[in-house]
Amino acid sequence: MGDIKTHFRKVTDKRQKQGKRHKLIDIIAIAICGIICGADDWVMIEQFGIGKEKWFRKFLELPHGIPSHDTIGKVFSWIDPEEFHSCFMDWVREIAVVTKGELIAIDGKTVRRSHDRTEGKKAIHIVSAWASQNEMVIGQKKVADKSNEITAIPELLKMLDISGCIVTIDAIGTQKTIINDILKKKADYLLAVKKNQGKLYEQVKHCFEVDQKNDFEDAPYDFARTVNKGHGRIETRKCWVVTDPDYLAYIDPEKKWQGLKSVAIIESVRKIGEASSSQTRYFISSLETTAKHMLKCIRGHWEVENKLHWNLDVSFREDESRVRKGHAQENLTIVRKLALNLLRKNKSRKGGAKTKRLICAIDTDFLLDVLNS
Repeated sequence: MGDIKTHFRKVTDKRQKQGKRHKLIDIIAIAICGIICGADDWVMIEQFGIGKEKWFRKFLELPHGIPSHDTIGKVFSWIDPEEFHSCFMDWVREIAVVTKGELIAIDGKTVRRSHDRTEGKKAIHIVSAWASQNEMVIGQKKVADKSNEITAIPELLKMLDISGCIVTIDAIGTQKTIINDILKKKADYLLAVKKNQGKLYEQVKHCFEVDQKNDFEDAPYDFARTVNKGHGRIETRKCWVVTDPDYLAYIDPEKKWQGLKSVAIIESVRKIGEASSSQTRYFISSLETTAKHMLKCIRGHWEVENKLHWNLDVSFREDESRVRKGHAQENLTIVRKLALNLLRKNKSRKGGAKTKRLICAIDTDFLLDVLNS
């Protein structure tokens, strides 16, 4: 519990003096523990606190007992999300060391039921940074109203210490300014190229199709292939990577894409019974590497969907959350990710996040072990 007090003590209490019956750090601690233990809304957090009040009193002052769900909700709607996120990142830096060559996948997710039609408020959209080796979130940024991920990604990059890492982003992040921001951080980029990149997309696609027709006889590609079987399907992925300077000069003659050192093409074929489907995707990168490594990095990007977004929706029921007032939902997304980070980092018990949440609710010794992960 000391870690919660240490890392969240700098959160500003915006309540008026006469409204401070409960200590801010007590409310934050109860909410964090409640979310870790399976509570998904303010009422559940309050009931968890009531059920564990005797245990909480070992660590917290609780001058007026457990705060009501209304109080918890109001306080989280008032907390400055920038301050709260800063505290989250302080904790992450303590439990995770981002190493050279680690894949940092950046991707966005909408909290679907956080909209409020009566006030004309759209559902919030959060861009997160996922560290693949540590298997945890190392930062997030809410997309501003009437904006998109293109404006949020540079703000997120400013917060991160990613020197020596490989940053992967879907096509929305394939922007010259974002590439410059990544390189300034002394990191490498691996970015998807789609039709909205116009000339770049057409050049890469044209070159590949011509070389493919000629069986790559005179093309300086490195090649790798993987086959995965399971659940009644077979997925074959072929990867071609070219790092030849003359070839890259043809694709980007004006050198508009700073640091460009390779182009990758992935051809995926999926077979389910007699039916099959295929897809070809294109990527640009500042990496000068092999097709085998490139294929691994491109596949690794989707861990942000499988290990983060899926868990938030299935294990933490994020898309079902109807919290809408003030900054409450944004702050809740931070608590969920902190909880997921701690649960994933703790290896003393087997099971996924949902199972570990249940164990934490039953066994407070395990909850303390998770908090100290």
